[in-house]
Amino acid sequence: MSNFKGFAFGILTSATFGLIPLFTLPLMAKGMQFDSILFYRFLFAALALTGIMVIRKESFHVEKREIPVLVLLGFFYTASAMFLFWGYSFMSAGIATTLHFTYPIFVTLIMLLVFREKTSWVTLMAIVLAICGVARLSINEGEMKLNALGVFIVLLSAVGYALYITTVNKSRVQKMTGRKLTFYVFVVSTILFAVKAGTNEGIQAIPDAMSLMNLVLLAIVPTVISNITLVLAVHNIGGTLTAVLGAVEPITAVCVGVLVFSEPFTPNLAVGILLIIIAVTLIILSKSIQHTLREIRRRLAHLNLLK
Repeated sequence: MSNFKGFAFGILTSATFGLIPLFTLPLMAKGMQFDSILFYRFLFAALALTGIMVIRKESFHVEKREIPVLVLLGFFYTASAMFLFWGYSFMSAGIATTLHFTYPIFVTLIMLLVFREKTSWVTLMAIVLAICGVARLSINEGEMKLNALGVFIVLLSAVGYALYITTVNKSRVQKMTGRKLTFYVFVVSTILFAVKAGTNEGIQAIPDAMSLMNLVLLAIVPTVISNITLVLAVHNIGGTLTAVLGAVEPITAVCVGVLVFSEPFTPNLAVGILLIIIAVTLIILSKSIQHTLREIRRRLAHLNLLK
């Protein structure tokens, strides 16, 4: 039963995060700039988490030495969200979200280059597959299908999220509860987007009631719910299986783009998405694959000795 709940929470995590375009694109069509959209998203998300933590009587206390790390995490999370939304101006939401899903590859590269963690042939194969997948999404019959700047911008969103994950894992806040950590990251993101909007045209007013509903749903569904269910999934089935279930994320985004916004679903798009999902799954399961191969070799060697 615990495993079933874990799989359900893991699928819900990635499926809800993949719904970002569903609530975002109508807001952009109303003329809202992504600075304002993201400001309201994180403001409403922080308010929602405040209510949850108050109801559950959770402490908001943090140590002074944890504050710089929380600010840095907020900066990385903000950069990731900003570049992803900016990418929607250059390409379809499905492709943008799929490119963002390459973040586990950048996590691997950061761990290799910065923390000197050894990599494997499985990981290297996954990186090659991911590059091929990105190229397949970008090139159509010898011509560039996507704006090269747009691809670069969306990949920066993946890098930002990878930096966020590695900082959480390698910093002193790794033992902080998920809701408290997420709350302060959302607070920092809200402040940063308020400042950024202020340097441009300011924070826009919410156009109408439907836009308000989309903003609230954007804050609740792919922001608060996805983070809470992520914690529950990891608790029930562990981080590896939860991450594998993240493959639902780009599939959800593509389905939204095709079914709701009438975006074309081409063979190149299908192949590119498949290659990226395979690459990310290989990275996540690399240790399990290597262990299985070692076990197979051990058993084969044992059989040879018996002969």
